Amino acid sequence: MDARFVGIAELVEAPSVAVVVDVMRAFTVAGWAFAQGAEKIVLAESLDEALALKARHPGWVALKDGPPAPGFDAVNSPGRLRSVDLGGRTVVQKTTAGTVGALAVKEASLVLCAAFVVAEATARVLRARGCDGVTFVVTGEEGRADEDLACAQYIAERAVGADVDASEFLRRAGESRAAAELTERVRKGVHHDDVALCLELDRFPFAMVAALEDSLMVLRPYAVPSPADGTSN
Repeated sequence: MDARFVGIAELVEAPSVAVVVDVMRAFTVAGWAFAQGAEKIVLAESLDEALALKARHPGWVALKDGPPAPGFDAVNSPGRLRSVDLGGRTVVQKTTAGTVGALAVKEASLVLCAAFVVAEATARVLRARGCDGVTFVVTGEEGRADEDLACAQYIAERAVGADVDASEFLRRAGESRAAAELTERVRKGVHHDDVALCLELDRFPFAMVAALEDSLMVLRPYAVPSPADGTSN
């Protein structure tokens, strides 16, 4: 498999297959939203669009980066979201990096959104599809976020069936600038368990696939193929 690792700004055209990685915290949060029962997640272009969608659909749950704000129901924190019952609900998510990255590749034939919590499931989808070339979009810090790059590199290794030790990749993520900013509460809307939750490997058994639905980019959980595919776990 030919794996490319690029920042959002380096995307000059839509790749065929894209894995958009945001470990801290957008796609860790997305994983938790599905675990808490959410049916789908609409990835919003802007805060204004998120609020407009919420206004048209009062039953939807809108969340954003940073501190709580009028019109939004939740913040982009796995620690805060894990206690929220989202059974059957639609979530509208707008973040600084993750949602931007997913929207940047919305024309790709396959878009997977990923973090460590769904790493193996994501790799299994890539293996099952037999993807020859995959573009990993490192969303944080203009493509330099080590937590996102580490996760992307780990998934790329697992996607070709390599029996790789995850500990070094998780260490890099835990020592990243984003982890430090969350720990030190430089970022707002933080729960004290957020970093630990973002470093949980394979917490969830599903992958997350984003696709255009009626002009909106919609993320849904995706049941992974059986592990009986001839590769190690």
